[in-house]
Amino acid sequence: MIKKMLIANRGEIAVRVLRACRDLGIQTVAIHSTADADAMHVRLADESVCVGPPPPRESYLNVPSVISAACVSGADAIHPGFGFLSENATFSHMVEEHGLTFIGPKADHIAMMGDKIMAKKTFAHLGLPIVPGSEGAATNIDKAMKMADEIGYPVLIKAACGGGGRGMKVAYSRLDFVEAYETARRETSIAFGNDNVYLEKYLVNPRHIEFQIIADRYGTSIHLGERDCSLQRRNQKIWEEAPSLVLTQAFRDDFGRKIANAVGELGYLGVGTLEFLYEDGQFYFIEMNTRIQVEHPITEVITDVDIVREQILVAGGNKLSLAQRDVQFRGHAIECRINAENSDTFLPSAGVVVNYHCPGGPGIRVDSALYDGSTVPPYYDSLIAKLIVHANDREQCMARLRRALGEYVIDGIETLIPLHLRLVDDPSVIAGNFDIHFLERTGNGAGA
Repeated sequence: MIKKMLIANRGEIAVRVLRACRDLGIQTVAIHSTADADAMHVRLADESVCVGPPPPRESYLNVPSVISAACVSGADAIHPGFGFLSENATFSHMVEEHGLTFIGPKADHIAMMGDKIMAKKTFAHLGLPIVPGSEGAATNIDKAMKMADEIGYPVLIKAACGGGGRGMKVAYSRLDFVEAYETARRETSIAFGNDNVYLEKYLVNPRHIEFQIIADRYGTSIHLGERDCSLQRRNQKIWEEAPSLVLTQAFRDDFGRKIANAVGELGYLGVGTLEFLYEDGQFYFIEMNTRIQVEHPITEVITDVDIVREQILVAGGNKLSLAQRDVQFRGHAIECRINAENSDTFLPSAGVVVNYHCPGGPGIRVDSALYDGSTVPPYYDSLIAKLIVHANDREQCMARLRRALGEYVIDGIETLIPLHLRLVDDPSVIAGNFDIHFLERTGNGAGA
């Protein structure tokens, strides 16, 4: 049984994990950089340890400092949240080597799914459909162009490791392939320290749909349905919904069962998300994220399952508290990511939050670490809050979302609230008629 957990993250996800720990009676240790000394997760934790100066590589990504903090505080487990060290197989292995429990999958599975080429091969072998593409890394321009010719234009050039839309470029013809290829490799090298890229067939108008899974070490693996994450800017999600408007319950049950069975065959442990592109009634696997997702709350509110709690319990050796037959889907949920960014240019915004007012009322949940007078530093990801709205159906959900966005006040910095206010009144969004290129195509946010 886990008694004390170090939370190796910051911001809203650190607060979210901390709350799950409190519900389970687990003591908490927060880590922080010098820039986050007064952050909400530090204030709420039972203990805190400073792990370095503001730059992430010197603090939140500093593996020796993070593990040392766990050891000196007497923690027996580490939860990595998302981002930072959450999908670092070496870190997971080192945590276990120090006699600590890593709240996540086995290091081998993190490494396997961190290599997107290997991930595609693995799930293709397990019977899931994949996007047509290269079987391995495109290591030089001649080999890459030959692959592109075989796949057929347009093609998508993607980082073999990493995510978040970085190192991703589209080539519409041979004429622009070289520039797109070189740019993708350069961005991939800078972002992930590895310039390996691979090629996929570029789907013209797909939706981005992902399935949430949980598995324990005793052979039980279940799915909690899907989320539609098609509203994106620069290949990064800003609005997610559950369930998807394009799937029937029968299809959800059948495809979800196939996914859960595939994950079970791997012997996977913990939570994970399998991401797909969906076009013309066809699903194509693109990657698996071996961590808790930013958008997990919308699945929680439509299933009434505390995903973080289950993640902690199965990592600690417990069986899943529910079977697939226990999973029921209720109503509709939407999450809006509130980033500290300009709503037109998407340039980040840092500063001190003033006049902070959080929306409320039926069906409204806000996951955030903000408070009046808190500082949003310039060193980290711009996500500062998540507005989650739940209702009996999508029409009521949109009405509640419109109300909640109108109530939400965050002064002192720029946020994406104005963009979401535009989206909630957009006729295509209201009708559910959108794909992953919607923002760039419609100009709902000039920088999209």
